[in-house]
Amino acid sequence: MQNDPNTEYKTVRGLTRGLALLNMLNRLDGGASVAELSTITNLHRTTVRRLLETLQEEGYVRRSHSNDSYQLTLKVRELSEGFRDEQWVSAVAAPLLGKLLQEVVWPTDVSTLSVDSMVVRETTHRFSRLSFHRSMVGRRLPLLLTASGLTYLAFCPEHEREALITLLATRDGAEFRLAREPLKLGQILQRIRHNGYGENYMGWQQEEKIASIAVPIRSENRVIGSLNLVYIAKAMSIEQAVERHLPALQETAQHIEAGISRGIAL
Repeated sequence: MQNDPNTEYKTVRGLTRGLALLNMLNRLDGGASVAELSTITNLHRTTVRRLLETLQEEGYVRRSHSNDSYQLTLKVRELSEGFRDEQWVSAVAAPLLGKLLQEVVWPTDVSTLSVDSMVVRETTHRFSRLSFHRSMVGRRLPLLLTASGLTYLAFCPEHEREALITLLATRDGAEFRLAREPLKLGQILQRIRHNGYGENYMGWQQEEKIASIAVPIRSENRVIGSLNLVYIAKAMSIEQAVERHLPALQETAQHIEAGISRGIAL
């Protein structure tokens, strides 16, 4: 971070790094370990641990002895009243998703990043007559196997994308295999950026009968989530879904972003 030329004081690096850790823990609402935070922030592990111990002494974070992760405490409410980005996004998105449902009929979701997956924050599954899952809020979606996750990866800032892929590559299991295939993953993400949307057609084994398309939701210079449309794969191809529903999906994402920029949200 550069110093403000209009002030005689230098930036306090420790403070900016500590605030960066608080910001990251706020986004990774399930908590994170020293190693994970070091990877994401590009700070040395010793620096991360020292900052976390200071924040812990001040009461802003706590250490879980069960998995050695760090999480925010209720004291952060004194700084920001405890609101997270995704809660604001959901508040803005809910009425807009209701309008979108009337047009597309198929269910749609708004999801945000949580450590190594996307989490559904708002949905119309419970209202859509074509829904095959009534309970979706809080469900975790794999980053590399879903339209929502791949869309987030494709459009988030490069440094965040690299950190996430590095983290995913350390995970075991089939859902993380693509993170260890950089050429293939790079081609997929490049195609998504070129097309303006992400897709999944029966590519997630856990939900092998479904397909989906997704677009990013942005706030200022960052991606804060994804908006997807989910449908039974045999009902239409990705190309048909794009032709029929992508414009409505993009328009709704733009309205969500406009609501955020007006100060209704972030």
